[in-house]
Amino acid sequence: MMLMIMEKKWIFPFVITSIVCIFFLVSSFNMGLVSSVHNINSIFSIFPMGQRKPGYVESKIESGSPLPPSGPPIPRFAYLISGSKGDLEKLWRVLHALYHPRNQYVVHLDLESPAEERLTLASRTKNNTMFSKMGNVYMITKANMVTYRGPTMVANTLHACAILLKRNKDWDWFINLSASDYPLVTQDDLLYAFSALNRDLNFIEHTSELGWKLDKRAMPLIIDPGLYLSTKTEVVWASQKRKLPTAFKLFTGSAWTVLSRPFIEFIIMGWDNLPRTLLMYYTNFISSPEGYFQTVVCNVPEFAKTVVNHDMHFIKWDNPPKQHPHILSLNELGKMIMSNAAFARKFNQDDPVLDKIDADLLGRVNVSFTPGAWCSGKQKCSEVGDINKIKPGPGARRLRHLLDRLAMKAYLGQDQCR
Repeated sequence: MMLMIMEKKWIFPFVITSIVCIFFLVSSFNMGLVSSVHNINSIFSIFPMGQRKPGYVESKIESGSPLPPSGPPIPRFAYLISGSKGDLEKLWRVLHALYHPRNQYVVHLDLESPAEERLTLASRTKNNTMFSKMGNVYMITKANMVTYRGPTMVANTLHACAILLKRNKDWDWFINLSASDYPLVTQDDLLYAFSALNRDLNFIEHTSELGWKLDKRAMPLIIDPGLYLSTKTEVVWASQKRKLPTAFKLFTGSAWTVLSRPFIEFIIMGWDNLPRTLLMYYTNFISSPEGYFQTVVCNVPEFAKTVVNHDMHFIKWDNPPKQHPHILSLNELGKMIMSNAAFARKFNQDDPVLDKIDADLLGRVNVSFTPGAWCSGKQKCSEVGDINKIKPGPGARRLRHLLDRLAMKAYLGQDQCR
């Protein structure tokens, strides 16, 4: 009898204790799951849209604008904008369309451009009130000779990267553009869209399927006179060809990239010899800007897993592609918007489509710079307000659609260095 009473006294506390343990176990599991889902959503989700002022072309089809990011820090970009003979006004316009006080800018007119054009750019850059105050626009005054089909374009890009690292390392991605490029989104849109991304991602269009390029580009040997002459001359073709490399795998793609600062530091600092080895190999490679960065990033396991197979551009090519893409016009504006890309090329100087992009996509009407939340002063954007505030518009939603899809593929290891 005594034994039965003691057993009953023991059973009740045991049951209560078991229930409490099960409750805490389930709660812990649920909290971990919620945390995991939150982390994934913070990277890949598309945020709800708020209300947008009328005047943007997308306002006819979009219900509003995304809210500024509340969690991830706002990134910073470092730009190279380069041009050649006759590109002064185009470059100046692109610089103003892209300008944001958070970013860093290097501008370059190559040695083929007249001295008068280069002096004018230097004077404008130096005497611009905004640029002088912020100190974030730098001109390469000792101009380089640049031949697109040779290695001098790669050398010029690396030169700009080294300058940016020396002047200010407080940036997250490097973007190389030409005076023939133009943005399809505001800088506030771009900053917002990239805010939730891993800062190690590298946007490099690439493939190892060289196809016709094997015979036309990889095996021929060329010499770029731009390496040793002060005037622009066509590349010189050698009579002999070379074998395909076995020490590394060749990749090709777009010359226009968005590269992470860790990858830029790896190439410039060169603690591994591969960037230097490939730079020497591509010295005799036709159209080396379309292969150097692709081949470096895909032959280094540490960086191969960071590649996103896209160049953030809308470009209209022939099939098969010729040396240069089509010149864009108003006829392609709809396709540009639907591409969700951040930039487009090539454009002629002062083409009406640029005015349309300014008015409908950038909100840049009767103002010098593309408006953003940083803009202040009696005359819009004449003074710098809070550079840590952004006001994303409809373009941010378009770009986020593209980035979410691309980032998910990179996260899953798809379409990388194959």
